[in-house]
Amino acid sequence: MINEARTSACHHGRIDPVALAARAGIQSDHVIPYGREMAKIDLAALPDEPKPAEPAGADASAGRSESANYVVVTAVTPTPFGEGKTTTAIGLAQGLARIGNRAVLTLRQGAMGPTFGIKGGAGGAGQARILPAEQAGLHLTGDFHAVTAAHNLLSAMIDNHLHHGNELGIQERTITWPRVLDVNDRSLRHIITGLGAATDGVTRQASFDITPASEVMVILSLATGLADLRARLGRIIIAKGRIGWVTAEDLGAAGAMCALLREALEPNLLRTGEGVPVLLHTGPFGNIATGCSSIIADRLAAQGVGEGGYVLTEAGFGADMGLERFIDVKCARSGMSPRVAVVVVSVRALKAHSGRHRVVSGKDLPEEMLAPSAEDVRAGADNLLKHLEIVRGLGLSPVVAINVFPTDHDCEIEEIRAIARQAGARVAASRPVTDGGAGCEELAQAVVDACRESTGQAQPLYRADDDLRTKISAIATMYGAQGVDYQPAASRLLEAYEADGFGNLPVLIAKTPLSLSADPSLKGAPTGWRLPVREVRLAAGAGYVYAICGNLSTMPGLPSHPAAQDIDVDTTTGAILGLR
Repeated sequence: MINEARTSACHHGRIDPVALAARAGIQSDHVIPYGREMAKIDLAALPDEPKPAEPAGADASAGRSESANYVVVTAVTPTPFGEGKTTTAIGLAQGLARIGNRAVLTLRQGAMGPTFGIKGGAGGAGQARILPAEQAGLHLTGDFHAVTAAHNLLSAMIDNHLHHGNELGIQERTITWPRVLDVNDRSLRHIITGLGAATDGVTRQASFDITPASEVMVILSLATGLADLRARLGRIIIAKGRIGWVTAEDLGAAGAMCALLREALEPNLLRTGEGVPVLLHTGPFGNIATGCSSIIADRLAAQGVGEGGYVLTEAGFGADMGLERFIDVKCARSGMSPRVAVVVVSVRALKAHSGRHRVVSGKDLPEEMLAPSAEDVRAGADNLLKHLEIVRGLGLSPVVAINVFPTDHDCEIEEIRAIARQAGARVAASRPVTDGGAGCEELAQAVVDACRESTGQAQPLYRADDDLRTKISAIATMYGAQGVDYQPAASRLLEAYEADGFGNLPVLIAKTPLSLSADPSLKGAPTGWRLPVREVRLAAGAGYVYAICGNLSTMPGLPSHPAAQDIDVDTTTGAILGLR
């Protein structure tokens, strides 16, 4: 257990991994140093592997730790710039330490595709960053490479099976398992494999996804231990065969995949710029997966902070997508239940949701958005109010965190305060980028107060024994949809999944994160629309069904000016330059 809180303002020097682990309540014999500043944590540090909760609709309170405060950071519907969830989470962890609390932060690892693209390394900014930043943004301890290798091993074994006679009778057109790569490369979205001589394999249409979109990645994030990882890998479905679904176990691939992932299952220990321990582990895609860090990291953090401490974690995108999946998939699996949800909002987000301004990714904010306008903030407030409704509907107490940018005006910040208070939510302004933990003390105190007074517990949207359409409808209703429309192919697959025993699985909705609806152009809190389900897919190893609504790409492309063009190395010092 952690003996004391870290309250000093800044720790830019190196911290020995063993000393850092001690701050996280981890014994030295469980620390596997990785370089000078990071470590892997041996799975032996974990408490006994829990009995799995039901896939959906389980009583999350059954596994709730009453000693540690479990806090999830979510947000309003993001603009293309993002609203600073990760930066706020880092600043909040530092703020909690500054006011005398024990805290450990658990975050998902950023992919290298966005690092070299437009988004950057997703490790915070300014005085609220994950350190060492270069390792956090590039490779880290190689977990993503292990996922890539395990995933592509299965891909290779599928094609090898086809080449050597196809004993299982795999129907080529039903193969759903792509290949993956942790680089944004639009040219690989649709490919033809097996061109050349007959010895070069079976010619067929295939594709690439980015590594975070791999089902292997989300399996890694949801696994509660090595045995659970091995079992889930075996349940991966890759196609239809002669006698039904064909799995990775049928192909004899799951054991070797697990061997490749054994060390990747161990969480990575890093720190914030002010010395707060961070467990950076796994990075599932937020569009078609949970978008959360690992269950193992959360359990390890909760054990380490002990009674009265704080485990801070983050859910992807806004409360409509990320928080719902966090509760209905991750928490249902882990048995942990958060007490409080921090809802990150910014002035520019509410101005964008007013519908009066057009925000374009990769371009500066329009000049008119930078002028003071409490009226624009009020016009976009419906989006914030809808997310507060979602948070409360999931059984959590909301705390609104205003992520303040230098271009914001006092009248706009005060307008958000008034809106949040009128809605009955705690609210605090935070300045993590410019002021680090000192700029988040007000927010930290609001979270402490909310945790002390919270009497609720997380409530899933649906029960495990609801059919798949009922689950989809429950989520659509939460978004504000009037109903759900299914393409014929999607309806047929839902019926097939139900008939084959997958109806008890939870459901994820894969839609645009830029609107509460499935149409990214609809801002605020739109009503009167219907959710269009054009396709459904089964992730049996991860343990969910996902419904695809609209056009989504699982292999991003690079922008006209990729961030990679600005990254270089100082050949004298070895320092990496230009990494965001």
